[in-house]
Amino acid sequence: MASIFSSLVPPLATAMPTWRAAGLRYYSYGHFLRRRFGFRVQKVSLDGGFTCPNVDGTVAAGGCTFCDNRSFSPSRRLPRWSIAAQLEEGIRRLKQRHDVDRFLAYFQPATNTYAPVPRLRALYEQALAHPKIVGLAVGTRPDCVPEDVLDLLAEMASRTYLSLEYGVQTIHDRSLDWMNRGHHHAASVDAIGRSRGRGFEICVHVILGLPFESREDMLATAREVAGWGVDAVKIHNLYAVKHTPLAEQVASGQVRLMERGEYVNVLCDFLELLPETCVVERVGGDAPPDYLVGPAWCLDKAGLRRALDEELLRRDSWQGKFFRPGA
Repeated sequence: MASIFSSLVPPLATAMPTWRAAGLRYYSYGHFLRRRFGFRVQKVSLDGGFTCPNVDGTVAAGGCTFCDNRSFSPSRRLPRWSIAAQLEEGIRRLKQRHDVDRFLAYFQPATNTYAPVPRLRALYEQALAHPKIVGLAVGTRPDCVPEDVLDLLAEMASRTYLSLEYGVQTIHDRSLDWMNRGHHHAASVDAIGRSRGRGFEICVHVILGLPFESREDMLATAREVAGWGVDAVKIHNLYAVKHTPLAEQVASGQVRLMERGEYVNVLCDFLELLPETCVVERVGGDAPPDYLVGPAWCLDKAGLRRALDEELLRRDSWQGKFFRPGA
């Protein structure tokens, strides 16, 4: 059955995309950023002090089954400084590791649209005021974007680069219930539909390897995401960090985490179904070693990327090979 967004998906390109001409097998985030800005850009993680509606009791309590914000957001592992101070420290650290001088302010931990518009505007504007910041990335949930927030983001996108990142995770309601998400798939369809055409980019997060999801379940998510025609996707393997319900489920044997070979195979299947125009911002998830329960292989990010490239080469395949508009 065709997606409700099928008519909005651009036709297959007739010319080879630039990333394939550059010898890549998927549309990497680094390739996109260099073409978009003309120079290297890195994200600086910022903690705006937000919570989530499934943490504060609005829709649920306890947060997502897999979530400890400290494990995936550097800014939440630091003292709660002002936005300006967080930017200075984040930029200092990134410049020690990379030859980079321009940055995106990334409001990362928790739900970064979950506040009244005046508070959101003040935080976003503080980040944009820094001379090294060339745009914003805002992570949120699909049930936390009322019209006035989308209007604010559209207004800001009219004068700077802005990417809105939705934690979709999966299209399957039973999996969303398992993770204590507090919303169902319909919220994602609604949010993406209302976000379209407002001038900012739309990125969705997806998790592969959720308990009780088969390969076909995961590829059903891929087909739906492809049909939405979003600008970017972040693909993560399910991993467990300490002091979470998921860590307990892994320890008791209730949940098995994917081996790297399994993950690479389904990741390639997923990429083959995405349109060539969709930027792939991430191909795996990881956590600091002192937080991680497993799988250990996700700490070897370079090894994962090599394994992905090798499998795509072995298949003689690439992102979009099996993408069909309207399918």
